[in-house]
Amino acid sequence: MPDKRSSAPPPWYARPAARTWRCAPAPADVRAFHAELPGYAATPLVELPDLARELGVGRLFVKDESSRLGLPAFKALGASWAVHRVLAERATPHGAHAPLTLVTATDGNHGRAVARMAGRLGGPGLTAHVFVPQGVHPAAVAAIAAEGAQVTEVEGSYDDAVRQAADAARAPEAVLLQDSSWPGYERIPGWIVEGYATLFAEIDTQLTGAGAQLDAGLVAVPVGVGSLAQACVTHYRSRPGGPSPALLAVEPDCAACALESLTRGEPTPVETGPTTMAGLNCGTLSHLAWPYLRDGLDAAVAVTDADSAAASRALAAHGVSSGPCGAAALAGTRAALTGPGATERRTALGLGPAATVVLLSTEGTAANPHLADPPTSTA
Repeated sequence: MPDKRSSAPPPWYARPAARTWRCAPAPADVRAFHAELPGYAATPLVELPDLARELGVGRLFVKDESSRLGLPAFKALGASWAVHRVLAERATPHGAHAPLTLVTATDGNHGRAVARMAGRLGGPGLTAHVFVPQGVHPAAVAAIAAEGAQVTEVEGSYDDAVRQAADAARAPEAVLLQDSSWPGYERIPGWIVEGYATLFAEIDTQLTGAGAQLDAGLVAVPVGVGSLAQACVTHYRSRPGGPSPALLAVEPDCAACALESLTRGEPTPVETGPTTMAGLNCGTLSHLAWPYLRDGLDAAVAVTDADSAAASRALAAHGVSSGPCGAAALAGTRAALTGPGATERRTALGLGPAATVVLLSTEGTAANPHLADPPTSTA
């Protein structure tokens, strides 16, 4: 049975015209690069008929990112492609490169992925220095350190950690490998976004194998700084001809910078609060992502920690390991498709009773030690 949720309509934004917007596709060689990495395999796309019936849609699938290249979240896709591109630029004619430190800020998954890829792709001359904000769980910090990274804990928010990482990356033989962007810092974040294209290419192949039709369907994506959402928009809005699925952004209600920005029509930072959805607890959208989110997202919704926890339990009951950030996709879809105002929200999304829905579960429970603790993160 579904968990009880609030009777009040959720914080919501909709722009149905987004379905007609188009952009250029991601590079075609990204998936081929990932396919050559040791341990690569497409993550599962799990069909959950019970949840489809609960939500009144034809078919529902969950893209399960609880194990991606040996890590419990999708972030290794972007980190690996960006590290590859950085090293390719700096390689000598013999393929070697000078000693280099990859610097980044993280609330857990991205920093661990950068550290892992530094060790896997760069050899002994490539190291990682990871800045983590206040509130990141000690177990998550320890997991980053276990990858061989230098870790600096910041007394402040995620945005504060990003600023300190950017300062540290000005050192000789250092480069900032951040998954957010701002004016003047766009190329490497763009590579990280390109790396996420593999996830969506896998979904296309898997849906074809399942006989599902994604046209006129819905894809729900959790949003932090917006880089994965940018990759989602890029993939589905670059398809030539025909209808494109509705794209739904889901955020914590205490860190809904995309929802606030879309509502105001301009990038709008927000002050964040504690949440178990630590990986989504970002107050500022990526500069690079904003035009894609503004023009290519159909809708945005904000959910509570309780909504996310209920969704995580529902997915666990169906055999899918999903931490609070990953489960946000189901929580947001529930908020959009059920409760007061649901008919209007379904109309805005163009969803009929035969629609196919895809939820991006971006992390497994192993990625989020906060599951065992009360929410304390401000990252």
